[in-house]
Amino acid sequence: MSSSQSAAARPPLVPTAEALARLLAAARPVSGTETISTLEAGNRVLAADVVSALDVPPMNTSAMDGYAVRIAELAGGPRLPVSQRIAAGHAAEPLAAGTAARIFTGAPVPPGADAVVMQEQTEAAGDAVTILHTPTPGEWITAQGADISRGSVILPAGTRLTPQALGLAASTGCARLTVSRRVKVAVFFTGDELTMPGEPLAPGAIYNSNRFTLRGLLERLGCEVTDYGIVPDRLDATRAALTEAAREHDLILTSGGVSVGEEDHVKPAVEALGRLDLWQIAMKPGKPLAFGAVRRGAADERADRQAVADSGTGPDEAFFIGLPGNPVSSFVTFLLFVRPFLLRLSGVRDVSPRALALRADFAQTKRDRRNEFLRARINAAGGLDLFPNQSSAVLTSTVWGDGLIDNPPNHAISAGELVRFLPFSDLLG
Repeated sequence: MSSSQSAAARPPLVPTAEALARLLAAARPVSGTETISTLEAGNRVLAADVVSALDVPPMNTSAMDGYAVRIAELAGGPRLPVSQRIAAGHAAEPLAAGTAARIFTGAPVPPGADAVVMQEQTEAAGDAVTILHTPTPGEWITAQGADISRGSVILPAGTRLTPQALGLAASTGCARLTVSRRVKVAVFFTGDELTMPGEPLAPGAIYNSNRFTLRGLLERLGCEVTDYGIVPDRLDATRAALTEAAREHDLILTSGGVSVGEEDHVKPAVEALGRLDLWQIAMKPGKPLAFGAVRRGAADERADRQAVADSGTGPDEAFFIGLPGNPVSSFVTFLLFVRPFLLRLSGVRDVSPRALALRADFAQTKRDRRNEFLRARINAAGGLDLFPNQSSAVLTSTVWGDGLIDNPPNHAISAGELVRFLPFSDLLG
């Protein structure tokens, strides 16, 4: 076959946006919820709206340390006796006529007062205070319900619970939250060359960095992870691992072994046990990506019934994603494809990462026909520096960098132009 015929036989490269759209279209949120303590709900995904049962704050409160006054009474003279002292967490009596109330930040404003004068604008002496400023109505008063109105939805279903979201829920007295169950992910790694740190490194062997990277990424997403470790480069071993992993997991994630070489057994194993699409994605690094599903076997009917009850992938299959083996390719494809897929399985609605327009403080004249994701770092001037070696084997770049430049196909970057930057702070969260 001529080179032109061979090129014609190869399927076209799939654009990154199209590949992601295909993945997300297939993702079905998992079934099953649980109600847990708000204190334990960090990083979980809400399965039901959180509706406030009260106004926040529940009463008018002081926004400053100072004195609560009735403005109309200040015209008779700025010196007023202090009739009460109100600290946060203590009840206030109605403001006696012709008096001021000593008040502290967060304390309830006494009925009858219509302003708070900050203490820097007063002079206290004994049991009286001189008001040196005429306030406007409502000055330094935080009105009841100024933050949250009773009956309002403060956190919609599908929200991933950040620390500040937990604080918001707690501010309305919400002690427990209904969340989606954790996504169950099985992960394993193929390659007889892989060795675990701490073991002797034989000739031709490499340490399995992807196991540490991918497990860490999955755990940061709050997944329930089963790690099957390194699977030998044998078809029977690969099939056995897939069969076991499919029983009780929503997703099977692998690294390496999805090419067409004689020692690449993941592809034929998945095809024998389910279905598989191999995509050549128009991106660099990380061109190869495999997506499909593995049927759940019937060897253990009880386990199968439980998997059906717990999983959103359907009664008879678990999703499968095969990542490339190169460490940077595996890392980048996880961030761009696996992360949003898992978030969608969790019930998160908006899975798009935040993108910043930042200045390139470098020039890259070489164009690539693929969508490049370049490791870069924000410098002291607010621009971006490029890691000098963009090889898919250089894992150092992922630690040195602050994120990825999303560079379109066939585009040379000029110094000073604005580029699309995806921060790791968002992609890793």
